Amino acid sequence: MLYAVFMSSVLPPFPKPEESLSEPQLLEVRSFADEPCLRADAARNRAKLLEAAARLIAEHGVAGVTMEAVAAAAQVGKGTVFRRFGDRTGLLMALLDHSAQTLQADFLGGPPPLGPGAPPVERLRAFGVAVLYRHAEQLDLQLAAQPEPTRRFAHSALQALRTHVMVLLRQILPDADYELLSQTLMAYLDPALLHHLTRQCGMPMERLEAGWIDLVDRVTGTRLPR
Repeated sequence: MLYAVFMSSVLPPFPKPEESLSEPQLLEVRSFADEPCLRADAARNRAKLLEAAARLIAEHGVAGVTMEAVAAAAQVGKGTVFRRFGDRTGLLMALLDHSAQTLQADFLGGPPPLGPGAPPVERLRAFGVAVLYRHAEQLDLQLAAQPEPTRRFAHSALQALRTHVMVLLRQILPDADYELLSQTLMAYLDPALLHHLTRQCGMPMERLEAGWIDLVDRVTGTRLPR
């Protein structure tokens, strides 16, 4: 099973309302270097830099993406890359932004069970499976783009995913400490853990998918019919 099976083909518009745990809305994910209203030339430069970075990844892997290499591939000055993205992590996070926004669009407005319309526990199961396969497909980039530990848990992309888990847990277990439980569940989906289990321990994705379902069932006190 691939993450793509959960994804809708059309990305819906991105409103910017206040976030509410009872009425979840699409959360904005962007790197700190993104500007709300880029000039046309700046937007073209940003797209050009991201295209150059994507080419470098395709040709040389994530290790081949440095600020200097991207600047050379895009034929711009190195300072332009730093101004646009701040640092290498910001650049790599920008490459992941579209995928992150697409995932958000699917779990907040796509078809069930990932999107609205299914019971919350079914949505939670589908959410974890979608994140696992998305991370597996982009694992090297996910690992390289992770912010330093002091910034990691505060990053908007991770907060968006965790907020969705909190929303679902609050619906399933209204009396639980869903904030801390969401941290526990999100730890299972960590790209570094996924790397360890799949590449160092040789575990198949099917086992990790089953493990996520089992974890959700045990945390929420539910069980899929056998």
